[in-house]
Amino acid sequence: MNELKRVLLEKIATGSCHVGVIGLGYAGLPLALAFVERAQLKVTGFELDAAKVQALAAGRSYLRHVPSERIARARATGRFDATTDLDELARPDALLIAVPTPLDAARAPELEHVVSSGRAIAERLRRGQLIVLESTTYPGTTDGLLRELLERSGLTSGRDFFLAYSPEREDPGNRDFSTTTIPKLVGGVDADSGDVAAALYARVLDHVVHVATARVAEAAKLAENVFRSVNIALVNELKVVFDGMGIDVWQVLDAAATKPFGFMRFEPGPGPGGHCIPIDPLYLAWSAREAGARARLVELADEIHAGMPQYVLQKLEHALNARQRTLAGSKILLLGIAYKKDSDDPRESPALTLLTLLHERGALIAYHDPHVPIAPRLACRAELPPLKSQPLTSELLQTHDAVLLCTDHTDLDTALALRYARVIVDTRGVYREPHPKVVKA
Repeated sequence: MNELKRVLLEKIATGSCHVGVIGLGYAGLPLALAFVERAQLKVTGFELDAAKVQALAAGRSYLRHVPSERIARARATGRFDATTDLDELARPDALLIAVPTPLDAARAPELEHVVSSGRAIAERLRRGQLIVLESTTYPGTTDGLLRELLERSGLTSGRDFFLAYSPEREDPGNRDFSTTTIPKLVGGVDADSGDVAAALYARVLDHVVHVATARVAEAAKLAENVFRSVNIALVNELKVVFDGMGIDVWQVLDAAATKPFGFMRFEPGPGPGGHCIPIDPLYLAWSAREAGARARLVELADEIHAGMPQYVLQKLEHALNARQRTLAGSKILLLGIAYKKDSDDPRESPALTLLTLLHERGALIAYHDPHVPIAPRLACRAELPPLKSQPLTSELLQTHDAVLLCTDHTDLDTALALRYARVIVDTRGVYREPHPKVVKA
């Protein structure tokens, strides 16, 4: 056995392995805490946002689904700290990279954060370290781009250090599955790297699935999100088709879901959001084109997603016109701007697209979201103060020309909205029974 592999496996087995997590966001922070809580390993978090590091040092959380009590308890063990000092990257035995992988202006993969992480590690890489990429990306990133960056250190992957891919599968707010109970895919660039990475994750997670290669793990993560993207696009297309036939798509789905086999329910809405569905499938589409192929269903799904906010806006305009109002100059109240139910995450939320479209059309906009107190600054409103969530009251509802229900939070007072709103454009099927005030979108 490779001596470096033996030493690292022994550290993992004895609990003396020091883990570093690069990027303490929605994926990185829960993972770091899991290693502290369940594996009792020493963990150092690396985060360029100094405000986040300061919050963690004070035992405060900046993520709604991660209670501050967890941070405080982890800090009290003496096994968890966070830093902005990248020179500390040489200390951990394992470095897990959980940084954003967005799209650029041309809707191609933007791997700036992966590249900068790889360069920072390469400048400090030492023999025997394990590097694992967790960020969603296209097949070949780990054994291609990242490996090349790391080997600029003069060390060789598989001989001097270990390199693997293990995609994050976080689902913030999910009450049935958490970081430690979601099965974890692990694929090494080489066999030794895969073995070491699988052993590390097995210390903290209930179920580790060791796949053949890093590329298989990268492709599997994309397949998971492509599946969701295509099916969400399908039910949204059905929503538009059935609406033209005078049929309520939510009633159709309720009926179809009674079949105990051969049907899996997906929900229509104003468009997908979050860091996964609007972005990850396009990594596959881009990668396919680079390989001389086409991911046509992926591209079509993205086209349908992109059209959903405009469809909702048309429904809103028709509802206003029926009441002798135009969109320009009308006061529109959005209910919920997080991308999904009971979440505080507004990333890629279709509600933000709707806010932008409404502002561009001359509407006067406000919003209520109990989980997002301040909206992300919109490019179309850069010169204006940021939007803040307004308390949902009868007065607020009565002073707006229309309510646009974008996110169906559990604690949203939909009965109050129905009682006092002039008209509600419902994008989530909250109001199942027909009502003269409700327009389904």
